Amino acid sequence: MSQAKEMNNGLEWTIKMADGTSGTLAPHEGPVMKAWNSLVGLFSRFVSAIWRFLEKAWNLGVDDPRKVVHGLKVGMALSVVSLFYYMRPLYEGVGGNAMWAVMTVVVVFEQTVGATICKCLNRVCGTFLAGFLGVGVNWVANRSGEKFEPLIIGASLFLLASAATFSRFIPAVKARFDYGAMIFILTFSLVSVSGYRVDELFSLAHQRISTIVVGTSLCITVSMLVCPIWAGTELHNLILRNLDKLSCSLEGCAIEYFDGSTEGGKNEPIKNLQGYKCALTSKAIEETMANFARWEPAHGCFNFQHPWKQYLKVGASIRRCAYCVEALYGCIYSETQAPESIKGHLASMCLRVSSKSSNVIKELAQAIKATRKSSTTDFMVGEMDDAVKDLQSCLADLPNLLLPLPSPEVSGTESEKAEKPAVSSAATSLLGVVPLVTLASLLIETAGRIREVVDEVEGLADLAKFKPAAHEKLNHSQPTSRIALQKQNEEGTEKALERV
Repeated sequence: MSQAKEMNNGLEWTIKMADGTSGTLAPHEGPVMKAWNSLVGLFSRFVSAIWRFLEKAWNLGVDDPRKVVHGLKVGMALSVVSLFYYMRPLYEGVGGNAMWAVMTVVVVFEQTVGATICKCLNRVCGTFLAGFLGVGVNWVANRSGEKFEPLIIGASLFLLASAATFSRFIPAVKARFDYGAMIFILTFSLVSVSGYRVDELFSLAHQRISTIVVGTSLCITVSMLVCPIWAGTELHNLILRNLDKLSCSLEGCAIEYFDGSTEGGKNEPIKNLQGYKCALTSKAIEETMANFARWEPAHGCFNFQHPWKQYLKVGASIRRCAYCVEALYGCIYSETQAPESIKGHLASMCLRVSSKSSNVIKELAQAIKATRKSSTTDFMVGEMDDAVKDLQSCLADLPNLLLPLPSPEVSGTESEKAEKPAVSSAATSLLGVVPLVTLASLLIETAGRIREVVDEVEGLADLAKFKPAAHEKLNHSQPTSRIALQKQNEEGTEKALERV
């Protein structure tokens, strides 16, 4: 039995066999039709790939408009430097070496001001030093005779290139002058080889150095005057974000453990509580920003000799706290959970420690943001220490809850029989209480590491000469005394306990 089914591209014949099976007869396509279908499919995939790329580019620009501005700044610098080709007076001044100015703009223009200045100064110093040594070596080689001239040039090239390459492995040189060492090797090689065959060596070196100076000066000017992005400000804001995310993660982990209302079940962490991971992965960015910030002039509230290295110490102390918070989440999503009665014994103290610790971190973030010393940090640290001591006392009383004492009315033989199920029950409870005790111990350890953050932030305030603590009256929304602060913190703890 056969039937015809009409489709968009023609007819499809379906044949139903006697045994109940069916098959489809596709129309035969010639080689021309196959080639056309392949070409159409290839074009559609190409258009789809272009469209996905444009969507990603658009989303990237929307998320961070500064990247779009950076692209426009590079285009502006290249347009200005191209005038050396199109304006005859400028072209006659630098000759055909104007391409070096264009190349300089392409390779040294970076997103932040500090990175641009670092590359520009490295390129100028490396080019000038290599040009000066190249001219000197060629001057000595020319006066040594045709027999020794290639030997002197070759030996000097070998020694200086080897020494400059080795210097790039030195950490201090690699951090700040790696690009300059590479430019030194390149320029010295070009000047030496060109000087061996070009008579006007001084003119060649002068033109190349002048064009590089023009390109670097233009890059620095555009980078600093047109929507500047300061590496120091980026580092400052990065430390603030890490402190805020760490405080939210620390406070949320205790509530998450004692509340138990996870989104998606216990096997899937809540994403908005994973901010501490940003602090764990920001070490390389912090070091890069601190290195570039040292090249920047004074801007905003930052002086030329601002203690950028101290930011690295603050970031390192933040990461040490973040490691503890990461271990806390291992306890939260552990398969073995403590009984609710044991949880209730430590819930209030754990929530209090996490809340006090989080408040200290938030206060440090506010102090860094305002570049002002805090007048309440010592008081908050004292509250955190008191909460830690109370939690330690609760941990000391925990064994009494796990193993109850036998009743004195029971006889010796009956007491021995009653101890066996009690010991078995205690062992089972002990296995379940391990994550709870670990979480409490980690909270205590986190509080100790927060004190290190406090010390580093206070060191930053002293080195950066933060403004003294404000003694103005607080707003009505803020507590006006230590008793009021304590009441406010107790109310926050009680609200968290109501959810348990």
